[in-house]
Amino acid sequence: MPHFGFKCTECFKNHKADPQTLRCGTCSGTLSVKYANSKKQVNRQVGDGMLDMPIPLCSLSEYLSLGEGNTPVVFMPNISTMLETEIYAKLEFMNPTGSFKDRGTAMMISALKSKGVSEIVEDSSGNAGASVSAYATRAGIKAHIFAPLSAPQTKLNQIKIYGSILHEVDGSRDETTQAAEEFVENKSIVYASHNLSPFFIEGTKTFGYEIFNDFDREIPENIVVPVGNGSLYLGIWKALEELKEKRLIKTLPKLHCIQAENVNPIASNKTLSKSEIKSTVAGGIAVGSPPRKSEVQSVLRQSKGFANSVKEASIVEWQIKLAKHEGLFCEPTSAAAFAGLENLINAKEINKNERVLIPITGSGLKDIFPE
Repeated sequence: MPHFGFKCTECFKNHKADPQTLRCGTCSGTLSVKYANSKKQVNRQVGDGMLDMPIPLCSLSEYLSLGEGNTPVVFMPNISTMLETEIYAKLEFMNPTGSFKDRGTAMMISALKSKGVSEIVEDSSGNAGASVSAYATRAGIKAHIFAPLSAPQTKLNQIKIYGSILHEVDGSRDETTQAAEEFVENKSIVYASHNLSPFFIEGTKTFGYEIFNDFDREIPENIVVPVGNGSLYLGIWKALEELKEKRLIKTLPKLHCIQAENVNPIASNKTLSKSEIKSTVAGGIAVGSPPRKSEVQSVLRQSKGFANSVKEASIVEWQIKLAKHEGLFCEPTSAAAFAGLENLINAKEINKNERVLIPITGSGLKDIFPE
């Protein structure tokens, strides 16, 4: 028996860790990886080799890497002065394909390859598609990537250069997901959805383990994350819970969730109709119906964090500010987090005496340049 399985996040029913199983067979809830206390447990050393993180593989040799993780953390002196708050950024655009998605993809593709999967389908607004395309190529897995026709051409080109088959969808991000799901059903191919795969979040956990070392165990009191479906947000939280269970940290930071005002099903706590979903420059978080919405909201409550929606103009404004004042050219999705931080500070929902960490989730070079 393997040392891990899947567990429903809604009804808590246990499931076998099967690549085809993405939802609970009883209640259709999303799934997470559950580890058994076993001598068979496999750990991967993260954070400069200082910490053991449990992983859903039967052998460490099954882990496939392109060098993801261990991204630098930088202090932002000029933005800190502007907002009168101590602010740090973790530069996730320094991952192999230019976004944090490589953390989750490395684990997901490793797990799928270890189970003999040879062909997959993924849907993405761009970054995840490029990441899955790259890692699938390294693993020798044939990949079909569905992406909106409206996605930045640089991201679509990146998907293609790695050799995956790109399916461009003339529709919204949610319609792209629907097209991918129909293709999966018709072709009986494994759906390697970064939004649904429990393996993906096991990879994004590395972010949480790394910041334990980045800050010499003194993790900032606030982490502000741009959220579409929440794979990074949930991975950070799971890592922090594991660190607390190991008694390496005593208190958990507040995790704040930032969304674009034009697509904000989590921050608004609404089920958005198609007509209510508007276009946004922050394509990486333009998810109208996130399957892990309830999980993100649960972490918001547990961490005492806040959800905030930001206007389109403020996203562009902060993308330019970061470039001009800190020399960091980030994607609009990352800039949304800084716009949200400003809102949270102004609303006194983040204390100016507390430190803040923000992941710069992707590079501005992969997106449309601001006007």
